[in-house]
Amino acid sequence: MLAEAQDHEEIIERVAAIDVGKAEVMCCVRVPDRVHPGRRLQEVRPYSTMTRSLLLLSDRLAELGVTRVVMEATSDYWKPVFYLLERPGRQVWLVNARDVKHLPGRPKTDRLDAVWLCKVAERQMLRPSFVPPPEVRRLRDLTRYRCDLVRARTSEKNRVEKLLEDACIKLSVVASDIFGVSGRAMMAQLIDGQRNAQQLAQLAKAGMRRKIPVLEEALTGRFTDHHAFLLATMLRRIDGIDADLTAVETEVEQALAPFAVAVARLDEIIGVGVTAASVIIAEIGVDMSRFPTPAHLSSWAKFAPGVSESAGRRKGRSATGHGNRYLASVLGEIAVVVGRTDTFLGERYRRIARRRGTNRAIVAVGRSILVIVWHLLSDSEARYRDLGAEFYQRQRGTERQKAGHIRQLQALGYHVTLEPVA
Repeated sequence: MLAEAQDHEEIIERVAAIDVGKAEVMCCVRVPDRVHPGRRLQEVRPYSTMTRSLLLLSDRLAELGVTRVVMEATSDYWKPVFYLLERPGRQVWLVNARDVKHLPGRPKTDRLDAVWLCKVAERQMLRPSFVPPPEVRRLRDLTRYRCDLVRARTSEKNRVEKLLEDACIKLSVVASDIFGVSGRAMMAQLIDGQRNAQQLAQLAKAGMRRKIPVLEEALTGRFTDHHAFLLATMLRRIDGIDADLTAVETEVEQALAPFAVAVARLDEIIGVGVTAASVIIAEIGVDMSRFPTPAHLSSWAKFAPGVSESAGRRKGRSATGHGNRYLASVLGEIAVVVGRTDTFLGERYRRIARRRGTNRAIVAVGRSILVIVWHLLSDSEARYRDLGAEFYQRQRGTERQKAGHIRQLQALGYHVTLEPVA
């Protein structure tokens, strides 16, 4: 039996869509026709991506009374357009290009793409992507650059170790950190021309002095002037990155000052420190109204299990997909660290890792952390409380635990008789 549908088509009266390119944007504006009610007027014009031209575009949109502007996320070219068009009373939406399907058989040009995007936008068939406010964007720029610098420093340190291996210098076999005080002193002497293994080993400090005989063996190699030049260059790069990291860290602290309360609350979570909290805030912000529920946040971050179904049959759990790599990286690090603790999250990690593997355990614990973060940032009265490593044991009843132990003993070939203790 046919029933009346509850759908109501709501048209955005004054809407604009922008096809973004590196040097030029194509803007399509659709507004009501006052002369012929029910009809629409349309204007399609190209604009340069230079600042003056974009300001003219903004003034034109204000003149036409446009209330919503939609653009696709094209590389990083959308950023200057998005930022310059932001103003009170005007919604600027960034949408995922995958949500705007290109119809087969329709010619594809910048002009037609802008018109199609505008038609889809005016019928409210798109969802906006999450773009944080300016103060969070500034913090995000700093934390992401800090992360990139750390990766660059790690890569350079790996090159140093490979260079020493090429020269038969096995310092990394003896020293846990070749960039400590002892290791840097030995490498400095190698660069200055010292090749005597006994004298190099005497540069060891503190606990390393117990390993002097082994160090003499490790420092006997074929280190040449060619290696010295490369090593000096690499160490200068590492020192330069260290200096840049110190400067960036100072800027991060200043940018993080307005979010001090949020950082302190996230710092209460086991495994989350100030550095991890700064990355989390930089990636998701502190206003959780953008994510109605914790499930929305987990889904956006791609820390929710995917589902694949065809012909009425579930095909198991599909991949979570690719989300925010900076957020995923810090959540993965937290999950691994907390997996070694005697806490609820640590026990959750170990339980899932035993049955499903470490990758699934990282995703599951990462999702749990996002749920905790959402509640802490949504409710100013909420506080983090660890449920304890024995939480799962408490959840299981006595009879259920007894039956489980009996089954395990019977599987080993034992006949089990239980007698209660007096």
